[in-house]
Amino acid sequence: MITHRDVEAAENRIAGHIRTTPVTLADPGTFGAGTVHLKLEYLQYTGSFKARGAFNRVLAAAETGMLSPEGVIAASGGNAGLAVAYAARTLGQQAVVYVPTTAPKVKVDKLHKLGATVVQVGNEYADAYEAATKKAADTGALFCHAYDQPEICAGAGTLGLELFDQLDGALDTVFVAVGGGGLLAGVAAALENRVQVVAVEPETIPTLHSALAAGEPVDVDVSGIAADSLGARRVGDIAFEVVRRAGVQSLLVTDQAIIDARRTLWDHHRVVVEHGTAAALAALTTGAYVPGAGERIAVLLCGANTSLTDLG
Repeated sequence: MITHRDVEAAENRIAGHIRTTPVTLADPGTFGAGTVHLKLEYLQYTGSFKARGAFNRVLAAAETGMLSPEGVIAASGGNAGLAVAYAARTLGQQAVVYVPTTAPKVKVDKLHKLGATVVQVGNEYADAYEAATKKAADTGALFCHAYDQPEICAGAGTLGLELFDQLDGALDTVFVAVGGGGLLAGVAAALENRVQVVAVEPETIPTLHSALAAGEPVDVDVSGIAADSLGARRVGDIAFEVVRRAGVQSLLVTDQAIIDARRTLWDHHRVVVEHGTAAALAALTTGAYVPGAGERIAVLLCGANTSLTDLG
């Protein structure tokens, strides 16, 4: 479980290690709502919000003496591994990153460029996770979870604090794409009792939706256009508890809606993001969420480690 206080502590800890990413106002009426701001977090170091949690995890471990000479280990569909590799290199640590064989080449190539040792295992994130946790246990290296550790979630939540400050609190609703739920947990904790948080996920990977229906996190099948970035098999325990506490709304969107939303961002703003990132916007472009009169909305564009060749 994390709270607003944990996110504030993370914000102080990672100051100077991450970029403050810009916010831009969408063209009026483009997304069927009066005022929509786009938080351009894909401009963060390594191309996604994940750098925030990675720095918080490694720096917090350094404070408590948990860092090992063996360095750090992560399991990732790509973005979390990039963030951990970058944070490790910046802080003088060696990183080993386990990814599924289905991880996009653009992400694997970036991992190598960041100096990480890359191990490809299995077809899903869950396979990479199993191998990575075993290696961390065997070697004593610091394991950095992609989405379900308090430091990871709290670090991600600094995005919510930053956005709220940039808009001087003039924000009613924020849309967040969900895979394992680390970003959702952090943002919901950061904005609890101040801003409505709406979680959006693909119909083909309904980790949060299924957990809420079952009353606990459960495994789901992983498939679809956004599986490379939102491909966790189940939502994290931290995210699930924060969602229930904060009353987060959950919405599902189709793969075609995600593709169309991603194309809309390019057509109207010349912004190219990952399919998983576009899921957050798809809630507006499809009418899955209908804003109220005067509602002030922000959409988190959280990652862009993708290829122009599949913009289509």
